[in-house]
Formats: sequence, structure tokens, C-alpha cells
Amino acid sequence: MSVGIKINHAVKAYGDNVVIPDLSLEVKDGEFFTLLGPSGCGKTTLLRMIAGFNSIEGGDFYFGDKRINNIDPAKRNIGMVFQNYAIFPHLTVEKNVQFGLKNRKMSKEEMNALTEEFMKLMHIEEYKDRMPERLSGGQQQRVALARALVIKPDVLLMDEPLSNLDAKLRVEMRTVIKQIQREVGITNVYVTHDQEEAMSVSDRIAVMNEGEIQHIGKPKDIYQRPANLFVASFIGRTNLANGKLTVKNGKCIISMADGYEFEMDNILEEEQHDQDVILAIRPEELVINDKEGIHAKVDDSVFLGLNTHYYVLSDAVHCIHTEDKDDDRFELIQESLIDEIIPNGTDVRLKIKKEKVNVFTADGSKNIVKGVKNDKYLYGND
Repeated sequence: MSVGIKINHAVKAYGDNVVIPDLSLEVKDGEFFTLLGPSGCGKTTLLRMIAGFNSIEGGDFYFGDKRINNIDPAKRNIGMVFQNYAIFPHLTVEKNVQFGLKNRKMSKEEMNALTEEFMKLMHIEEYKDRMPERLSGGQQQRVALARALVIKPDVLLMDEPLSNLDAKLRVEMRTVIKQIQREVGITNVYVTHDQEEAMSVSDRIAVMNEGEIQHIGKPKDIYQRPANLFVASFIGRTNLANGKLTVKNGKCIISMADGYEFEMDNILEEEQHDQDVILAIRPEELVINDKEGIHAKVDDSVFLGLNTHYYVLSDAVHCIHTEDKDDDRFELIQESLIDEIIPNGTDVRLKIKKEKVNVFTADGSKNIVKGVKNDKYLYGND
């Protein structure tokens, strides 16, 4: 059995230091819900509040209709999977998986049957008699998952479960986790700072920054129409540039440096007035074109098999520097050609896929393009 989770106006503080000022959200029954954000944004703190490991200074937490604020963690019927696996080094795989069932009133036969079921589910039954030191990182994480799931919790909480694995294992375990979650149908709250990981496993994502939710939505919606500049620059790769929006004869024109301009027909009605804007253009939203577009020069390229990443310089673009980007180059992705890579120093023109571009107010607080879907406003967040 799984349950939905509801959080109303949560507050977390350590003395005068308020980590989470006022946060509300709802996780649907059986949903794979991810808390995503940079280090120190409050995502693990919130997960630990759900688990009962952190005190709650304000707000209400519910599993289904049951308020859990004052319920002991051991009685919340949760499964936990941690970054460091937290499996017992002195117990075999079988004994590790079985551990959570020890304090439950059930027969030995029932306990053994459940242990066998979840070892098979995680494909670790052949290692049942092995000690953890003889397992790979991926196998140890499968043991941790089986141990968390065998108790049939109402909610599964996962805190950066893949961060200690190498890149290939992380990809493999992402698939495993999502597949198992679908098979078991359990409500899952997952914490990560890895955007690709979050996009690959989640039904919905809550992007957090400084203890506040910026955007809640499906991965596709957050990637294609981020609510604000923080979300746009945190999720995936993006080029940021200054621009101006002017309205001429009822049409919205975006002007960039050096006089380059293009029309956009999807600007919100209330934002159709002259103003400074910030453009977020993802690498795949730029196309090298022979006849029209921004004048640019290829500065460097990286061949990655299917695609080639080009880095270009242009007087038509005034790039915005961020913590992750401190140069004036635009990045674009092209499907690799069979004959050659465009040489450095080549003059090119870049056409913008304007229907995909996002446009933000000058302070970055709002996406003014139609189509933003943000569930954070469903739960009482201002």
C-alpha cells in the first residue's frame, strides 16, 4: 500500500537560520517525485522532515489523511535508501534484505518468502550468501533497495542514492530504480542535484533554490518552458543573452545586439510592451544556416559521435555570465556530418528556432512566453 504526501507551509530553522521559510507541495499516490536543486538548497532537509529525522518548526505534513508531524520515524512505515547504501557489512545479502522484517510479527516462512521475492525483484538472489565487501557498488545499492522495499512501506525516500556510483552504473541504476518503482507502484520521493538523473526517472520534479520551490512540473514542461531564469539555467545547458522586446504594429519583435531581430508570436498578452529581456536559447535551438541568421565565427568544436558541439563567437550576441558560464561563446549542437567538422575560424550564420526559445523579464523572475505549466501555485506557494 502506498499513500500520497501533502506538505502545507513547512518551516525549517536552525536557531535564527531559516533554511525553509514556507514550502507547500503535494506528492500523488504512487508518483515518482524528485526534489532537485543545487547543494544547500534544502532538498535533503525537506526529505529528512518527511522521514521524521529533522524537527519541524512550522507547517503540517500528511501521509494520506494522517498528520505525521509528531509520529515517531519508526512508525511512519517508510523505506529509506541513502547515498552510502548503509547496508550492514557483517551480514550477508539475504540477512541485510531480511533485517527490516525482524521486528514485524510474521512467521519465519513468510519472512523468507518476502526476502526471496524482493531479492528476485532486484536480481540479487544469486548473491544471497555473499558479504557486502564482495559486491560491486551497483549490487550493494540493489541490496539497499530490496531492504527498503521488502517491508512494503507506504513511502520510499531516496537521498542521492546514485552519487557514489561511476557514470555507467548510474545510468544502469536509473533504469532499475524507475522500473522497480513502476512494478511496485510505491510513492517515491527522490533527492538529487543531477538534472539528467531527475529528468530520466521522475513523473514530476520540484526545482528548489534557497529553501523555496521555483517550479513543479513534468520533466518535459520544466525543460521546455522553465518558470524563471534560475530554472532555465539549472536544468540542462542553455545560452543566455540580453535582448529587447518592442511592439511594432501589434507584433512582438525581439532585438539582439548588432541589430539582429526576429518576431515572436507567443509572448504573454500582459507582457506585450517595450522592455529589456533575457533570452535563454538551448544549444539544440540553434541551427547553422547558409543564408540567414546571426553572423558568427566557429571558435572550437567537440565531436561526440552522433552530435558535434560547436562554440561560436558573435557580435550579435551579448552573453550573460553566470557561475557556470564565464565566456562570451554560444554553444550549439549539430548532428555530426559524415564528411568533416566545420573548421575553427569559419564564418557561419545561426538561425534560432524561435518557437522553442524562452524569454524572461530583465530580472529573470518570470518567463513571458506562453505555455509555462507550474504546479507550485496549486499548493499555496505565492
